Amino acid sequence: MSETRQVPPAEVPDEVVPEPAGNGLRGVLRRRLTETTTWTFLILLGIVAGFAALRFQQFATVFNFRNIAADASGLLIIAVGMTFVIITAGIDLSVGSVLVFSGVIAAKVMLAIGGGGWGAIAVGLVAGIVAGTAWGVVNGVLITKARVPPLIVTLGTLGMALGSALLITGGIDVRGVPLQLTTTIGIGQLAGVPYVVIIAAVVTAVGAILLSMTRFGRYTYAIGSNAEAARRAGINVDRHLIKVYALSGFLAGMAGMVSLARFATTTIGGHSTDNLAAIAAVVLGGTSLFGGIGTVLGTVVGVFIPAILQNGFVILGVQPFWQQVAVGAVLIIAVYIDQLKRRAQERGERR
Repeated sequence: MSETRQVPPAEVPDEVVPEPAGNGLRGVLRRRLTETTTWTFLILLGIVAGFAALRFQQFATVFNFRNIAADASGLLIIAVGMTFVIITAGIDLSVGSVLVFSGVIAAKVMLAIGGGGWGAIAVGLVAGIVAGTAWGVVNGVLITKARVPPLIVTLGTLGMALGSALLITGGIDVRGVPLQLTTTIGIGQLAGVPYVVIIAAVVTAVGAILLSMTRFGRYTYAIGSNAEAARRAGINVDRHLIKVYALSGFLAGMAGMVSLARFATTTIGGHSTDNLAAIAAVVLGGTSLFGGIGTVLGTVVGVFIPAILQNGFVILGVQPFWQQVAVGAVLIIAVYIDQLKRRAQERGERR
């Protein structure tokens, strides 16, 4: 009879998740200053200060910052889900197409019910989010059970979800969603804050708590650090990965609802680069593409760098193409710093 003891899953994660040893206040400050998130945040502050110095009257206004936050709300919701996926050392290229598919399903359901009341809106929102979650489950099952690499699976579902949306709509954006959806959620405000920004902030807060304070988050870090070690420690890795990809699909569906509310149409052709933008934001925020490291707070910083660059370039009258150049350069720098940190860590472990 084997003498191997089955470790209860609840006992494992705290031992598996890498947590740097503390060396007092000086050590904490040193670690913070070397973290990619910290440097990215300083870059973000520098960008804001630069644009404010060049165009203070146009850039540094409450109205402008409110517009930036509203524009970034949908991407932020997607990026929160992408943070979980990348921490597990995975990738999800399908989020932009899932967003479009969810919006199409929601719009079709609302139009089918008719009436234009909040009942139709509620049913449509649920239908859209369920559709997004379903695509996430499909991704997770194919990755864990069929053992197909995440890059291939999500590349395939990217095409399938977008193709399905085009088949349903005939390639024409669905319009005519209930007016209350746009006037209340899309452009409405609560105490001067747009509802879409409030929704994104709530999603971000819940995501941060889920990742940093719950067993679900500890399992996510543990699998990203070493999936085989996590499996041997008693974590059901396959089931957890399915949940993580389902969460990514769920949030993509929710982002689809935000997009539908803001633009009152499905904007089928307007989300072709959302997946890359979300991945770039997550990596800019300090989440490692190799898994095991990352925070939702860092993702928030990463989301606002391209948003503020785009806004600032428009105000300055600079071609928006420079925004892509600048974000690409910052992304390469962030990944390079991440690799330097990993090499330094590996050298330290060998000593």
